[in-house]
Amino acid sequence: MTAIPANAVNVPPSEAASIVAASPADNTPHAQNGSMRAFAQIGNTVYAGGSFTGVKAAGATSWSPLSNLIAYDVTTGAIKTGFTPELDGAVQTLAVSPEGKLIVGGSFGTVNGVARKNLVALDPATGATVASWVGRSDGGVVRRAIVQGNHLYIGGAFHWVNGTQHSLLARLNATTGAIDPTFQIDAGGARPYPNSTELVWGLAVAPDGETVVAVGNFTSVNGASRNQVVMIDTSGTPAVADWSTDRYVAACYSGTFPFYARDVDFSDDSKYFVIIADGGRSNDAYCDATARWETADRGTNVKATWVDFTGTDSVTSLEVADGVVYVGGHFRWQNNANGNDTQGPGGVSRYGIAALDQQNGVPLNWNPTRSPGSQLPSGGTNWGPIMWEIWKGPNGLFVGQDSDGLGNEYHGRLGYFPESGGRNIPVQDAPQADAGFLYLGAGNGQLTKVAYGPGGLGTPAVVSQPQFTNGRAAFALHNKLYWAKTDFSMPTGAVLNVSMLTNGTIGAPWVGSGYNSWFQATAMTGAFYLQGRMYYTSASSNNLFYRYLTPDGSVIGCTSFAVATTGIDWRTVRGMTWVAGKLVYGSTDGRLRTVAFDPAATTAVNGSTATVVANGNTAANWNSSTLFFATS
Repeated sequence: MTAIPANAVNVPPSEAASIVAASPADNTPHAQNGSMRAFAQIGNTVYAGGSFTGVKAAGATSWSPLSNLIAYDVTTGAIKTGFTPELDGAVQTLAVSPEGKLIVGGSFGTVNGVARKNLVALDPATGATVASWVGRSDGGVVRRAIVQGNHLYIGGAFHWVNGTQHSLLARLNATTGAIDPTFQIDAGGARPYPNSTELVWGLAVAPDGETVVAVGNFTSVNGASRNQVVMIDTSGTPAVADWSTDRYVAACYSGTFPFYARDVDFSDDSKYFVIIADGGRSNDAYCDATARWETADRGTNVKATWVDFTGTDSVTSLEVADGVVYVGGHFRWQNNANGNDTQGPGGVSRYGIAALDQQNGVPLNWNPTRSPGSQLPSGGTNWGPIMWEIWKGPNGLFVGQDSDGLGNEYHGRLGYFPESGGRNIPVQDAPQADAGFLYLGAGNGQLTKVAYGPGGLGTPAVVSQPQFTNGRAAFALHNKLYWAKTDFSMPTGAVLNVSMLTNGTIGAPWVGSGYNSWFQATAMTGAFYLQGRMYYTSASSNNLFYRYLTPDGSVIGCTSFAVATTGIDWRTVRGMTWVAGKLVYGSTDGRLRTVAFDPAATTAVNGSTATVVANGNTAANWNSSTLFFATS
């Protein structure tokens, strides 16, 4: 199965990113069993909740009988002995109220020896119940609690909150716990599976406070059909938004998943949100996948901007932070739409945790894995089905799961990837200048260099490029040159090389990524890069294609998409580049042409408007698959 195509209009802009360290901190405490499911942080104190019955500090030899909720110092890893709440069930979610109280939701019935179902506020220093905070779920688990401003949004399997009827969703005053009567958004109608229970499993609130998205096992919200996903407009009086998708309606092939939309999170700027799913596989749905959606989109049957399939492995946790989409679960690969419980062409090894490029969903160069390596202690769990939570705190990324490994080290049920030791990922795109130089293939170790800009073409001159041998289609991306080369040591007999491109000089090449050995790079007769996509042509097809490509790791997307165009026989294209909003391309007739290119338009290229820039001659015959644009 190939990935379901994204909307042509959804070409997300480039965005700088910051990624956390790939090595987890060594001083994080360990939970003995069960799972870690929720995090919050106040100052240097981290609160970690779940369904465990023992905890010990890193390096300790014995377990302390602490259960369901602990506090520890993020800088030292020391467990806070004065924080001693008693809850008789699992903690599912944590949040911090505006005045600094710890809000706890879960599947408990008593707190500190007193009946208190599923929702409570605690003193963050001692764990004592805050008696004046009146919020409570009268029945049914509270799966998510999110504070935005002085609003507390909750989602779960409840039908009553504070003695008033609220089905699966509610909003409270975060400071007092009082119900907000203006938020009457009721979800229900479990999907038709045996023993299927209606619930909200994932919930996200846009940082600007104007949009809420909930996912879970429901089919109707306030009488409107909404299958597994609902968008709520909270810019005024809360109302179900004019937004729906059919991508979570069809059943996945595994009957053990009555619902499969598992979590959702917004970008820091509120412009997009991401939904993850488990469930297996389906030709009509986003099962076992991560998908990006644009917040501003409205209408019915909305499609995602991009979809990244695992190849029938579950994705169970999500965090979008600092321009990076972090995902966790029971997967072995990402970028694996061509795999079915196997690594298909293009599949990238990512064992249970990954970071994706927000622009196209392709895996970034970050791969800590959920493996404990050789450090798993006796009685430890090597690989569990669920990573329950990924949460970005003030200075790092917290992970809660049902197993005992991260980064090839022992980390009992929880781990922490600090920002310290991470790195920035700059915006990288095609050269944006309107004037520079065209480089045209001129034989092994040589290129023809021609000035090009609004004034037209300059005089061609052959320049020596000894590193560029057996080169085919090529394109500039930031300060690098990507170029196809015949290489019979590769399974496809070809390779996509990368070289530094410095002041017009091509440096020594290296292979773009070992994961790209499946790609028939030399079949491209022309190529260019723009906004997360590698566009290319082939002599055997009358189409302009694109695949996703992330510069961070140089991984090529596993699925090809055809661009809507008219008036050009793409089989005749020989060499292609992008300059200031236009395609500049050579042809089998030896001529150089240019035409407007708008990837967001219904028809991206209208060949009838193309103009001839130059005819071929002995100095520059524009009939080479090597054609790229650079500023020097």
